[in-house]
Amino acid sequence: MSWLKEVIGTEKAIIAMCHFDALPGDPHFDEEGGMDLVVKHAKEDFLALQNGGVDAVMFSNEFSLPYLTDVKTETVAAMARIIGELKPLIKIPFGVNVLWDPKKSLDLAKAVDAQFVREIFTGVYGSDFGLWNTNVGETVRHQQRIGAGHIKLLFNIVPEAASYLGNRDIISVAKSTVFNNRPDALCVSGLTAGSETDSAVLKQVKDTVPNTVVFANTGVRLANVEDQLSIADGAVVGTTFKKDGVFENHVDEERVREFMDKVKKFRKSL
Repeated sequence: MSWLKEVIGTEKAIIAMCHFDALPGDPHFDEEGGMDLVVKHAKEDFLALQNGGVDAVMFSNEFSLPYLTDVKTETVAAMARIIGELKPLIKIPFGVNVLWDPKKSLDLAKAVDAQFVREIFTGVYGSDFGLWNTNVGETVRHQQRIGAGHIKLLFNIVPEAASYLGNRDIISVAKSTVFNNRPDALCVSGLTAGSETDSAVLKQVKDTVPNTVVFANTGVRLANVEDQLSIADGAVVGTTFKKDGVFENHVDEERVREFMDKVKKFRKSL
């Protein structure tokens, strides 16, 4: 039994993404609607996910496109306000992801009492956002300095819209990441949000590090969730919960409920 049972309440856990609209300072921020509109949409999406029966939720600044790797203070402040306003409504475990800045993710998690963060903690990449470097040693020391050692770290080892600088296969990456960093989980992704995680790659990673929690990180949907969960320990799900399964849309509670009903039946069959 993994830490998922203790922290999230179940194995084969579904972590739903609650995507925030563009925030102050972002190119697509709605100046007319302002933060009140961002909070309104976040509340509606979160309640649709929670009422639909997901096991946990992860809040992210998904529409802060194009992303930064050194996120500005105003973004973290806006995210903290949104989560602070939602806190009285939250009845399930939750995490945060400040795209793409692991230290800022930890800062936010500590401030709002989140149980986990997902980030790119390791590696050097050529990406749509330029040369993308990390410093995991500094990040985990920052985690200790701010008293966030209890917060679970979900390492995304297949970054979206990026590739490793260096010829390393996924098995080598998984082995060295676990050996050097002892992550709480590895997340395996497709190319972009909503793109299906390759089940063969997912199996390679899980077979390589059988004692580490492995999540299917993108593209899990009603048609493939049983196959993905037969390999992975859980899934991070965003796009499939939205109206018509479209990334830019808001959450459709009926889609969430239908998906989670299938997941719960699958878990009972194990």
